[in-house]
Amino acid sequence: MLKYLKSLTTESMIDLEGEVSTAEVRSCSIQDAELVITRIHSVSNADAMLPFLVEDAARSEKEVEESQETDRPFPRLGQELRLDNRWLDLRAPANNAIMRIQSAVCQLFRESLYSQGFVEIHTPKLIAGESESGAGVFTTDYFGTTACLAQSPQLYKQMAISSDLDRVFEIGPVFRAENSHTRRHLCEFTGLDLEMSINEHYMETLEVVHKMFKHIFENLETRWARELEVIRTQYESEPVTFTDEPCVLHWPEAMEILRGEGFDMGDGLGDLTGAQELALGAVVKEKYGTDFFMLDKYPSDIRPFYTMPDPTDDRFSNSYDMFIRGQEICSGAQRCHDPELVTEIINKKGIEIGDGLKTYIDSFRHGVSPHAGAGIGLERVVFLYLGLDNVRKASMFPRDPNRCTP
Repeated sequence: MLKYLKSLTTESMIDLEGEVSTAEVRSCSIQDAELVITRIHSVSNADAMLPFLVEDAARSEKEVEESQETDRPFPRLGQELRLDNRWLDLRAPANNAIMRIQSAVCQLFRESLYSQGFVEIHTPKLIAGESESGAGVFTTDYFGTTACLAQSPQLYKQMAISSDLDRVFEIGPVFRAENSHTRRHLCEFTGLDLEMSINEHYMETLEVVHKMFKHIFENLETRWARELEVIRTQYESEPVTFTDEPCVLHWPEAMEILRGEGFDMGDGLGDLTGAQELALGAVVKEKYGTDFFMLDKYPSDIRPFYTMPDPTDDRFSNSYDMFIRGQEICSGAQRCHDPELVTEIINKKGIEIGDGLKTYIDSFRHGVSPHAGAGIGLERVVFLYLGLDNVRKASMFPRDPNRCTP
């Protein structure tokens, strides 16, 4: 048997039979027991030469860095090497646990929204036109006509409200043909989307979303404590701090804060840069003691066509983003449910009203409740919650401008 054991390669899959007996073993994590093997069988043999060792993939950056001054430095594994062999990379305990946290976020998202009266829907991913103005779109041939891969379920979740489905959510793929080479952008990601009718004010939606995120944050730390411990051994982070009630900043306050931090905000009607978001997050953490907050009343010109303008000042809108650790994870708004007003906004933004948008607008002509919603990036939530350095670590098989395999 010993000769056979020596022939087995690292990462081979085996079946074995034996008995557990008491023992004193100092060189193993289990020190008071050992397995006396009676039979062993190789189920699947791994190549003798692997792209890298799982034990090397499981080392923290600090551990690797400290080893560089020794006579046996640990190898540095580049991101591309890991992603080219992602199935092997995911065998590292922390990376494997990240996928389990991703699953947990979806589970907790569903739990919270089901408890708040939502219905899960499934919308088309092949659509006749763009669903997000300003976002790049992938096109494909559709029996002689051009179809798009959905940039979001936006139009259809609003049409669900028109169908008397008062509260809906979806977990599904989102496609963005944006040539962005950053640590937080992907060309395909999983969207956590919700839409709901409102009675008096779109703040009702912010309260629902805040309750949902609280459910996620609290339960990750308790029900998935073991997975978080494994992850934080390799990737250091602290639990996300949050307030009991929604922490909502309004655009003028954010402009005042950022000017105080030395940023030139011009007329205050432009979008925030990544550096400005991080600076704002740092001030909010110091001032309000929270990593998670909402920014309300974005300028209308930088928001999509379906956003409801602020009735008191149409330079601004009834829209909001949500942030973890100073980086955006969620975008939402009260939607414009008036067919004439949304047509006017579409024309003003220079967007052509094709068949897809025509049916969307028609759904409002037959009566629809005022409504609001939000779109959340699953991988970005996981990436920022765990304090990772790149969103690709939170994606099972990431897609970016340079990667469409494996």
